[in-house]
Amino acid sequence: MNKPRAEFLAEAIELTVNGKAVRAAVAPQARLADVLRDELGLTGTKIGCNAGDCGACTVLLDGRQVCACLTAVAQAEGRKIVTVEGLASRGKVSALQAAFQRHGAAQCGACTPGMLMAAADLLGRRRSPGEAEVKDALGGVLCRCTGYQKIIEAVLDVARGAELPDAPAAGRAVGARAGRVDGIAKLDGTEKYGADYIPADALWLRVVRSPHHHASFTISPRDFEKKHEVKVLTAKDVPSNGFGIYPHIKDQPVLADGVVRFRGEAVAAIVGPRAVIERLPELPVTYTPLAPVMGLDAAMAQGAPLVQDAKPGNLLLDGKVARGNPARAFEECAAVAEGTFETAFVEHAYIEPEAGWARRTGDRIEVHVTTQTPYMDRDEVAIVLKLRPDQVRIVPTACGGGFGGKLDLSVQPLIALAAWITGKTVACVYTRPESMASTTKRHPARIRARFGCDATGKLVAADMDAIFDTGAYASWGPTVATRVPIHATGPYAVPHVLARGRAYFTHCHPSGAFRGFGVPQGAIAHEALMDELADRTGIDRLEFRRRNALRAGDVTATGQRLEHSAGLVACLDALKPRWDRLSAQSRTFNQKAAKTLSPLRRGVGIGCMWYGIGNTSLSNPSTMRVGLSPDGRITLYSGAAEIGQGVSTILTQICADALGVPMDQIDLVMGDTDRTADAGKSSASRQTFVSGKATELAALDLRRKIFAAAGAPEGEWQDRAYKLGVEKGVLVFRKNGITHRWTPEGELSGEGYFDPPTQPLDANGQGVPYASYAFAAQVAVVEVDVELGTTRVLEIHAAHDVGRAINPTQVEGQIQGGVLQGLGLALMEEYLPGRTENLHDYLIPTIGDIPQIHCTLVEDPEPLGPSGAKGVGEPGLIPTAPAILGAIENATGARMRQVPVLPHRLRAALKKHG
Repeated sequence: MNKPRAEFLAEAIELTVNGKAVRAAVAPQARLADVLRDELGLTGTKIGCNAGDCGACTVLLDGRQVCACLTAVAQAEGRKIVTVEGLASRGKVSALQAAFQRHGAAQCGACTPGMLMAAADLLGRRRSPGEAEVKDALGGVLCRCTGYQKIIEAVLDVARGAELPDAPAAGRAVGARAGRVDGIAKLDGTEKYGADYIPADALWLRVVRSPHHHASFTISPRDFEKKHEVKVLTAKDVPSNGFGIYPHIKDQPVLADGVVRFRGEAVAAIVGPRAVIERLPELPVTYTPLAPVMGLDAAMAQGAPLVQDAKPGNLLLDGKVARGNPARAFEECAAVAEGTFETAFVEHAYIEPEAGWARRTGDRIEVHVTTQTPYMDRDEVAIVLKLRPDQVRIVPTACGGGFGGKLDLSVQPLIALAAWITGKTVACVYTRPESMASTTKRHPARIRARFGCDATGKLVAADMDAIFDTGAYASWGPTVATRVPIHATGPYAVPHVLARGRAYFTHCHPSGAFRGFGVPQGAIAHEALMDELADRTGIDRLEFRRRNALRAGDVTATGQRLEHSAGLVACLDALKPRWDRLSAQSRTFNQKAAKTLSPLRRGVGIGCMWYGIGNTSLSNPSTMRVGLSPDGRITLYSGAAEIGQGVSTILTQICADALGVPMDQIDLVMGDTDRTADAGKSSASRQTFVSGKATELAALDLRRKIFAAAGAPEGEWQDRAYKLGVEKGVLVFRKNGITHRWTPEGELSGEGYFDPPTQPLDANGQGVPYASYAFAAQVAVVEVDVELGTTRVLEIHAAHDVGRAINPTQVEGQIQGGVLQGLGLALMEEYLPGRTENLHDYLIPTIGDIPQIHCTLVEDPEPLGPSGAKGVGEPGLIPTAPAILGAIENATGARMRQVPVLPHRLRAALKKHG
């Protein structure tokens, strides 16, 4: 009988963990991370890679930080271990944890335990460290959300005795730097992610994946099942074997049926006890490799093999925006700039891999999973299992980062299918390589663009043709192909426009949503050409953008008139003094460098962006509910998934002020499809704007009902001077020293619904695709070593029109995190299938790569939004790469038209430039 090797080697290992003596019967070579989590229940220690690359599993061993995933438990015997659960003392968070909460240093929270333990190591040795010491100490822990700056600020603040932020008083929550409502749970290790509370009796599921980009295959699993006492699921076990983002495009199988279309595609799933699953040999699968269609040129070639039989020419979708007469307008331009730009696959690299578990309860299936979109998950799982939506319950776990990558299904249909068939609880946790090999990426793009202006620098015409590699299945390809033409002009007024967006199928992993839906790729093109036109007309690059910036009253390329909240000019005006100063400083630096024969050159670049908030020309609603229980508790029932962006806190702040109560008197139920209404997906920077408005309306509805039930005169509920509070189950109304009390006799609830007003686009892309737009400008300062071809970003100055900053700390955190992802897009991130499927070979920015990021929040209120707010999640990233590329060109004279700007590419461009 094949027993796991660990069973033969198990020993009683004695450890001291968080000050307590414990004993674990495990193999001496077992990973300390697994022992802490699985044997001792200390799931605050996260596993993001199991390879020592991400640092999320960092703990203290005799006061010094170690990666628990690389430490054998025998190495810890007799030594003192401290995990994140051990930082608090007597129920009170430590000064370090308080500082993280004050500075908003925990966003998704997956890296936070590792960051805290690395910082605790440093602070145990240095009471008042400097910034360089903080960066050095935390350099082994990766973060994908924060941009690291808030983390550094928090660690530096500990020496000053940082305390938890005060909860805003009634009527003062909006605009306050309130602490995250889920912050403490992420800081003390009690927050539960997809892999953290899997039932002990759960079966485990392992996915069998194709090693080929394209192949036919056969499986005969019965002998394997019998020999190993497991269940093997194949395509024939799936009731409806297709899923996808769009209701009419369910083209991706849960399990491939005889043919695989990308390397990493699931062909089977093995279900059994965890100990058995972990020791299983490979399932025999017979593959017959077929010629793959790789890359855009192959997909577009005449007579190319079809990736999807129903899609002639491998074309998924062709989007278009046409206005005016650009062909004639170009003939009349004083200056024309054009170019072709290319981008690569980019990996989301969230620190938490996909994870979850499912169980069948009668004729219903319940799925606990890390996700950005619980209601879409519910509906897609229902389709796969041929159930009604009300037979599926999605319970979102804490989500350790998403950025669009957790919009598509991953483990959901697999564990739901297995639980439905076996009647048992089934869990699945992706490994890091599995996560990277099988999930969606940012679309690679090839963009040809041309812009023309008159002699005064006013833009006259624009022409863009953007093509995208959408991979083997549609995913969000239609969204990208339609959104990019709308944004092709950038945030500028251009009267004559022709823009096209096309997505093509290839035999690569599906390309999906990644913070911007193609707009970051388009911005690289249009901002480069703004620089070129500015130079040709002799106009300062910032001033050129200012002259052409969209303003309230202007008409966009889709024929939409912007009625309000178009703050790009204010953003540029805020940056101009710094632009002038930094430009002068870089010229002086370069003059000195030339005299001393230094290889270093400095440059300053600028990038602008606009971004339509929410779905493109589609209904985009959110429904929110607020309840008052008989004991006086107020609960916000929010279907908006929290993925680290802070939506739970933002909605609580909005709810508190609309209702008139202190923020800390509101409880939160998040995402559970049995307990909340559909708030739409957490993507497209929509939750603050759309769900925030729905929350505001729900709270006002409840306030009206409370005043009516209490017998207040009609209309008095609208008097915002009345503040509400709950004291021992009694509702208290206070206004100018007057106090009224009312005891609820039953439950009351308020409901709010908001769907931003949009219009469908016609055949020429004319209409109202979005109700509101975010605007921003960023200035980058870079230092280039022209001998090595390396680029270091020194500073980013970011001015963003956010409508209204509901929580300035969180808004800054979103911008800083977006900036660092934009830096990765510009300089280092390129996913290569089969070669960069881990966090060692695939490079994301570390704490050592961060520039100084200076945020300026411009508040040009959006009347439709809650308290004037609109979204900021994606805008933080979009202008960063264009600004960096412009700075490289300013420093060296070489305009890079392919990203990332890896050293060998820059060296080649410098040689070509001379």
